[in-house]
Amino acid sequence: MTKLYVGNLPFTATDESVHALFSQHGTVEKVSLISDRDTGRPRGFGFVEMSNADASRAMQALNGTEFEGRALRVNEAQERERSGGGGRGAGSRRY
Repeated sequence: MTKLYVGNLPFTATDESVHALFSQHGTVEKVSLISDRDTGRPRGFGFVEMSNADASRAMQALNGTEFEGRALRVNEAQERERSGGGGRGAGSRRY
């Protein structure tokens, strides 16, 4: 299974519309569009999971193509290192 990063999505994109777009290139296992934690608004990117061969095909076919007026960025998702938290520690305060 390969997880694809899909960037520059229009804010009107839905899980269903992204699923339909990618399913033209193979079987889509999962679509996750990312929303802002505080406002709930779409952030303009998401992830699509497909089999390795289908993901490769979809990436080549869709990267740079226009979707609802925006040129998509599609590449293999990179695992993100989890940090210990988002706040500033005492060592970063300025007095």
